[in-house]
Amino acid sequence: MNQAGLELVGVTKRYGATTAVDAIDLRIAQGTYCCLLGPSGCGKTSTLRMIAGHEAVTTGDILLGAANVTDLPPARRGTAMMFQSYALFPHLSTLDNVAFSLKMRGIDRKTRRAGAMELLRLVHMEAYGERRPAQLSGGQQQRVALARALITKPQILLLDEPLSALDPFLRIRVRTELRRLQQELGIIFIHVTHSQDEAMAVADLVVVMNAGRIEQVGPPRQIFNAPRTEFVARFIGGHNVIDTAGGLIAVRTDRVQVKRNGAAGDAQMRAVVRAVEYQGTHVHLAFETGAARELTALMSDEDFDAEPLAPGESVALSWRPRDVHNLSPGA
Repeated sequence: MNQAGLELVGVTKRYGATTAVDAIDLRIAQGTYCCLLGPSGCGKTSTLRMIAGHEAVTTGDILLGAANVTDLPPARRGTAMMFQSYALFPHLSTLDNVAFSLKMRGIDRKTRRAGAMELLRLVHMEAYGERRPAQLSGGQQQRVALARALITKPQILLLDEPLSALDPFLRIRVRTELRRLQQELGIIFIHVTHSQDEAMAVADLVVVMNAGRIEQVGPPRQIFNAPRTEFVARFIGGHNVIDTAGGLIAVRTDRVQVKRNGAAGDAQMRAVVRAVEYQGTHVHLAFETGAARELTALMSDEDFDAEPLAPGESVALSWRPRDVHNLSPGA
């Protein structure tokens, strides 16, 4: 498949007086699995739909390789979109659902069905070619929709909340399959999600969006280990955001040290245990501190069992200077 990087240059989307996407710039290299991550209303789906050509760009440009595709119809962009609802035709077999776009292009029945079967094999659904969508599970329908999107050999596959309809166990299996497929095909996947765990699991590049703007772009580990803004630290989770004399800082919850009788460290504060939750591999602790500030910490079950804590107990919290990240106001 032909591969080309994607670039958004000052892309804006307005709906009347409302700005859904506000002059964003973004580069996605070929062969990248990219997740647009953020809460509802942050602009991620509008961005995806503009890349697909299903929404018109108000201002700005969308470049695919050397081509400006801003004003091209969806069928001429080299992109394919897999919708959240899957949108399979109930009266067609699995094989004919996958082959449908080739039929619309006038490709003969034998050729298009052979191509469809090749894609069904890619998503491990070749044994279900003659079944109707109603005879498939949600995860199987998702794979058929994926094969149908891929049959046009796009340079970019766009996925709008592709795992939201699946149960938690199946979601983990299918996201692993998506990652495998992306690596095998070597094309750009752009995956919209509001799930931090999902983005961290599959993406090479995470784009955190808020209020129509991009807060931070980077690999998952960088986003999690070094959030740039207060919004990113809070949305990604796993961090305490603390207002200090020097400004806002973030400290990972698993890097907070908890001691009943004082604590060593360059930074520390007194706190009272508010809640204790056993969560299997670790224990989640919530604390009350001065100035109505709440902090949390994660302890391994082994460390907690060595020195159990209960609500109402006084503790000292500390962290190493290297675990502190300064935060900017953000978008």
